[in-house]
Amino acid sequence: MSVHSSAVPAPENGPDAGAVWHYGDPLGEQRAAGHGAIVVDRSHRAVLALTGAERKSWLHTVSSQHVSDLPDGTVTQNLSLDGQGRVEDHWVQTQLPGVTILDTEPWRGEPLLSFLRKMVFWADVVVEPTELAVLSLLGPAVSAAATLEALGVPALPVAGTAVALPDGGFLRSLPGVADEVDLVVPRDQAPSYLQRLEAAGVRRAGVWAYEAHRVAALRPRLGVDTDERTIPHEVGWIGTAVHLDKGCYRGQETVARVHNLGKPPRMLVLLHLDGATDRPAPGDPVLAGGRAVGRVGTVVEHVDEGPIALALLKRGLTADTELVTGGDVAVSAAIDPDSLPAADVAGAGRLAVDRLRGAAR
Repeated sequence: MSVHSSAVPAPENGPDAGAVWHYGDPLGEQRAAGHGAIVVDRSHRAVLALTGAERKSWLHTVSSQHVSDLPDGTVTQNLSLDGQGRVEDHWVQTQLPGVTILDTEPWRGEPLLSFLRKMVFWADVVVEPTELAVLSLLGPAVSAAATLEALGVPALPVAGTAVALPDGGFLRSLPGVADEVDLVVPRDQAPSYLQRLEAAGVRRAGVWAYEAHRVAALRPRLGVDTDERTIPHEVGWIGTAVHLDKGCYRGQETVARVHNLGKPPRMLVLLHLDGATDRPAPGDPVLAGGRAVGRVGTVVEHVDEGPIALALLKRGLTADTELVTGGDVAVSAAIDPDSLPAADVAGAGRLAVDRLRGAAR
């Protein structure tokens, strides 16, 4: 992790312990991401490497994404589910020649490593931790000529792909995410990249700016915006991290059943919080009429939106539902109507059941 004179460390009791929270001007750092470019040191993330001739076919059987034939240079998201289809792990996966790179939340690095090693059995797969650091660049100026020169690439990778860097590591672009790339490089090279990027006009920023950007984009974070009951359908991970046309993985039955017959019990939404009071904490309940209808996830101060949060709420709540958070402080909250999921569309299985019920009447 790099050191900077104005760095303010992230809270030790939070998910980004060990990272830099901001560099003295958190809202200014967010503003810079809106019109220029920032670089956020996220090297506290855990990064694993999978090698061996059977790594892709093996990982295909123990995860939710279709990865058995991913071409080199592909970037995707992936999950490990329990037997009831609840999310245990979420990672970003980058397929490179001879190696598959997974990076995940800092606190899930060891558990994920242990789980994957236990599942190897006789497959030709080796799972090891790495000394790779993740540096995230955000903003429209990420594609500027000076930034590209500092990165050592002629152009940014297209969405959902990664390109190798001259001195090792790679640059990747997540599918469906605009104006954001991740620089994944050996840890001993991270300080040099940070210096070159700053010299090119890219502002150094803390994880506060990254989190504000993520929350505004309605992108969930494992263990903060999810809990032990979360299924992929509730947080938008169907399609992005779950492939519906593959089988043979733990939790598949629940995924298929909810997709075809039922509706997820909860939905991920954006809340606007009353700025006149203290902030709720992740995990605090959300109440409607005195009854719990969900939980608070990530809470941030956004430079344009003010205090906002992600929340998992009971499905079917409308945008005009009066909400208040529980926990240590009561904060009035309103659902952002643009964050509500699309109206429910019955799956093929549900339509078939309804037809059978109609015929029996």
